[in-house]
Amino acid sequence: MKSQWREICDNLQSKLDPGTYKVWVAPLVADQEGEHLRLTARNGFVATWVRDRLLHTISAAASEVSGHAVEVSVVADTQEQRPMRSARVSRPLMADTIKQEKAAPQQAPRPSVMEQLAFPIEMPHRQYNWRYEFKNFVVGPNNNLAYAAAQDLSRSDSTTDTLFLSSGPGLGKTHLTQAVGQAVCKSCNRTNPKVEYLTAEEFSTCFVQALRARDTERFKNRFRDLDLLLLEDVHFLQGKEKMQDEVLSTIKSLQNRGSRIILTSSFTPRELKNVDDNLVSRFCSGFMAGIEKPNAETRRRILQEKASQSNMDLSDPVLDLLSSRLKGDIRQLEGCIHNLILKAKMLGCTISVEMAQDILSQYTQDDPYLDVDSIIRKVCEGFGLSPEQLASRSRKQNLVVARNTIFYLARRHTELSLQAIGDKFSRRHSTVLKGIASIERELRRESPLGRQIAGTLALIERH
Repeated sequence: MKSQWREICDNLQSKLDPGTYKVWVAPLVADQEGEHLRLTARNGFVATWVRDRLLHTISAAASEVSGHAVEVSVVADTQEQRPMRSARVSRPLMADTIKQEKAAPQQAPRPSVMEQLAFPIEMPHRQYNWRYEFKNFVVGPNNNLAYAAAQDLSRSDSTTDTLFLSSGPGLGKTHLTQAVGQAVCKSCNRTNPKVEYLTAEEFSTCFVQALRARDTERFKNRFRDLDLLLLEDVHFLQGKEKMQDEVLSTIKSLQNRGSRIILTSSFTPRELKNVDDNLVSRFCSGFMAGIEKPNAETRRRILQEKASQSNMDLSDPVLDLLSSRLKGDIRQLEGCIHNLILKAKMLGCTISVEMAQDILSQYTQDDPYLDVDSIIRKVCEGFGLSPEQLASRSRKQNLVVARNTIFYLARRHTELSLQAIGDKFSRRHSTVLKGIASIERELRRESPLGRQIAGTLALIERH
C-alpha cells in the first residue's frame, strides 16, 4: 500500500498547489483495507479540513492510480484527539487569552497548545517541485512586460524588490510566479534559499493555526525571514482586517531586509475594495504588470509549445485553424491540445484539420465576444432562473451563485469595468469583486459547488 500511496501522492502533487500538498496531504498516513483507503490526520482540525476541501481530489487520484473506484475516508489520530479536547481554544482567540491572563495572573502558566496539538505548520522552509519555468513561457505583446519584470526580479542585480501581477484566470500569473521561484532557487548561493510559495488563503490558514497554538512568533520568524515570498490571489484579503495587518507587517519586514516579493491577483490594486490603504500602497510600491489575452500569433506559438511538450507536431493548417478559432485563455488552449493528442493516440493517427474541427465543436467558436445581456440570458438558462429573479434583492444561494457567475463571465469576456458590471444589477463595485473572487475560490478548491459551477461555465462558454 505504501508504494501505491506514493503513486497517489505523485498524482496529487500535479493537481494541487505545492503549499496545499505540503501542509495538508504530505503528513497523512495511509492504510488500505480492500477497496477502502483510510487516511489518518494528525488531529480533528486537519481531518475536517481535508474532508471538506480535498476529499474529492484525493478520491479521483486514488481511482486513477488503482484503475477502479476507491472509497476514501479521512479520520483523526485518536492519540492526538485526547489532548485536543482538554486544550480547546475559545473564540475570539486573542480577546479570551487577554481576559484569562488578567483574571488569573497568579495561576501557573498553562502548557501551550502547540505542545498538545500537532498542527500541520511546517516551519522549516520547504523544497518545492516547481512545475513551470521561463523557457516554456510563450512571450507576446499581451505579456511581454510581465515576463520582463519577472525575469528581472529573479536576477541577483534586480532593479526592484516587489512585483504585482494582475490578470484574469488562466493567463500566466502562476507560470511566471513559479518560474521566478525556480530561477531564484537555482541561482541562489545557498543550498537551501528561504522561499515561501502559497496563496493568501493558505497564508491566512497558517496564521489562524498559529493564533490557536499561541505561537505567532514562530509564524513571524517563518514568513519575515525570507529571501523570496510568492503570494498568490491577494484579493482573498478583502474585508479581512486582521489578516491584512499581518500581511502588511510581513511585506514591510521583507522589504526592509531587501527580500523579494511577488504578489498576484485577478484585480489591480486600485480595483480592490475593503483593503487597507497602507496595504494597497505596499502593493503599488514595486513594479505592477498586467497580462491580457494572447493575440492570434501568440496563441499559435502557445499551441505549438504545448504540442511539443507532448512530443506531438501540428501542421500549419491545424495551427492556423486552432489559433483563429480559440480566443479564450491559455487553459482553453491547453484543454483543446490535450483532447486532440488524446484522440490521435487512441485512433493511432496524426492530427488532421478534420479532427481539429471536430474537437473545436466542443469549444467557443468564431465570435468569442459575449455582451452582458447574452451572458445573463445564458446563465438564466443554465440555472433555470428568470432575469427578474436575478435582479431581485434575494440572497438565496442559487441566486447569489448565478449572479456571481455572471460577474465572473462578464469580467472574463467583456471589457466592462467592475462598476459597469455591477450597475446591471444595481450592485456595488465591491460586491462584484467579492462575487468573482468567490467563484474563483470554489473553482480552485474543486468543491462540489465548484464542480457544479465549472460544468455550468463550460456549457455556457461552449455555446
